[in-house]
Amino acid sequence: MRAPSAGDDPQSEIRLLAKLESEAEARGPGVPTPRSNRLSDAPSAATRLDDNEARFFEMVHPLALSAVFQPIVTLATGEIFAQEALVRCGLPQFASPITLFEHAVAARATGRLGRMIREIAVPLCNGVPLFINLHPSELDEGWLVRPDDPVFSHDQDIYLEITESAPITHLHLCVSILREVCSRASAHLVVDDLGAGYSNLKLISDLQPKVVKLDRNLVQHLDSRPRQQKLVKIVVHLCNELGASVVAEGIETIDELRAVIDSGAQYGQGYLLARPAFPIPAVNWPLQAPAP
Repeated sequence: MRAPSAGDDPQSEIRLLAKLESEAEARGPGVPTPRSNRLSDAPSAATRLDDNEARFFEMVHPLALSAVFQPIVTLATGEIFAQEALVRCGLPQFASPITLFEHAVAARATGRLGRMIREIAVPLCNGVPLFINLHPSELDEGWLVRPDDPVFSHDQDIYLEITESAPITHLHLCVSILREVCSRASAHLVVDDLGAGYSNLKLISDLQPKVVKLDRNLVQHLDSRPRQQKLVKIVVHLCNELGASVVAEGIETIDELRAVIDSGAQYGQGYLLARPAFPIPAVNWPLQAPAP
């Protein structure tokens, strides 16, 4: 049984779409909206919707999707290194991106959904290096390698995040696809969520990422846990030896920030520095002077 949606009540859907249209207009001129960029507007793409995808996109109207951005900060200077794009959905039952993608995986619609998100997010971040998430299931669906994908038109480096907290099947195929994309665009691979879920350091060796992101579980209370500090320093050193820079995610206190800097991580991200938002937020650097 599918989750209830605004589409179950025509009047509710009309009210929701009117609300989303109003919010899109409030964003002002020059800001692309999901309606003007959504992939389902293309007849050739729409004809390929199978039953599962069609049911999913009945629940998740493309106009309900939007993007917010969170800065990734260079810890040596306190300056912005890049922005990470994060999807948001205006439908209450899909307010959590995790829930949104769980339903997309079940419907085999992650590739189309990921493409829609990139079409929304990439044009909003011109002139800035951009981190954007890829669900591992997308790599089985062929969308990312299409020559008109937004990753190939971004005017700065783009970093493709593969979550390390989910198992990646068909690893060799995934590696081949990711390397093809990176060879055709100014794109780099990022292993996300190291330290959560299906942790596997061999994945770093196999995928050869440019950047590794430490999960919040390794950063939380880092300042007060000496054994955790030793572990994080070792992980950072190992990643650097394998050619990957490190982003510490989920920094929420000044003491955690100082501990992350002490670990040797090159970059940081978290609510202490900036919350996800649109328009793109500035960084609140809380230390008196740039990090040494």
